[in-house]
Amino acid sequence: MKPTRFETAIALIDKKNEEDPNTYQVAGFDYSKELLYSQRMTRKLLQFEPNASKALQIAARAQHICRWKIARNEYPMDRIGYLKWRETLKKMHANLTTEILNHVGFDAQFQERVKKIILKKLIKKNQESQILEDTICLVFLDYYFEEFAAKHNDEKVIDILRKTWVKMSEKGHSAALTIPFSDKSLALVQNAIS
Repeated sequence: MKPTRFETAIALIDKKNEEDPNTYQVAGFDYSKELLYSQRMTRKLLQFEPNASKALQIAARAQHICRWKIARNEYPMDRIGYLKWRETLKKMHANLTTEILNHVGFDAQFQERVKKIILKKLIKKNQESQILEDTICLVFLDYYFEEFAAKHNDEKVIDILRKTWVKMSEKGHSAALTIPFSDKSLALVQNAIS
């Protein structure tokens, strides 16, 4: 049976992310960092929002597409540099995804919808962008937070948690509180949100 356009788009996103030279180890296996991240995004999205549209599923899968191609150190190592880097990345992710969707035959309206979700424009007004933001935060908290917290002092960790919490919806907050944190991480989370 011929794969659908949706399946082909997901496979092409994965193929790009598989090229990531950075690896991440889980249970003794090395994974392409962004491929693993994108698969975690899909898994978390479908747990959080089982009826997610195809557009939202594609946006979640492509949220970090080819992220390694623009290094953080290409921008000044301050807050302004960080925000510029993030904005440049978002545009690259959106453009690469649009190219893939165009290639597999999705119409311009669908391409534009996915692009808007990835760019997270009008986040509090666009429900799909908000769901994507919640999913990003949940993936961070579930898969990357413990490692992040181990590398930074509690003050910085609490600051990042507060910033993460503000980006999330009420539904996102509820989902975050079901994550099985370690005792130390749970204490940091409770401190941040109290």
